[in-house]
Amino acid sequence: QVQLVESGGGLVQSGGSLRLSCAASGSTFRFNAMGWYRQAPGKERELVARITTGESTKYADSVKGRFIISRDNGKDMVYLQMNSLKPEDTAVYYCNAEAVIIGTMSSYKYWGQGTQVTVSS
Repeated sequence: QVQLVESGGGLVQSGGSLRLSCAASGSTFRFNAMGWYRQAPGKERELVARITTGESTKYADSVKGRFIISRDNGKDMVYLQMNSLKPEDTAVYYCNAEAVIIGTMSSYKYWGQGTQVTVSS
């Protein structure tokens, strides 16, 4: 089974920084694209940033130039460095991973439990 465990959320003032981490585990899986989504109250979940195993990245327009996604393939970890945070970044942030059963082409998408990020003005 796959588990995604996020950490690093919290309360920060506007203009501050936070770093989110996500540890993926699953002995019979390898992880392809990984990413971060967020969901604010009353809004739909949206993509924040995504990174492939080749470290190709994609960002939401609202976070470009402020957030940086990275990964450590050897440790099955993905990170989100969030700088110049704004109150509108307040949301629950979810780690997402595409996991492939080793030796097959079967892939599945998994979600972490979410971590709260609150930015005060």
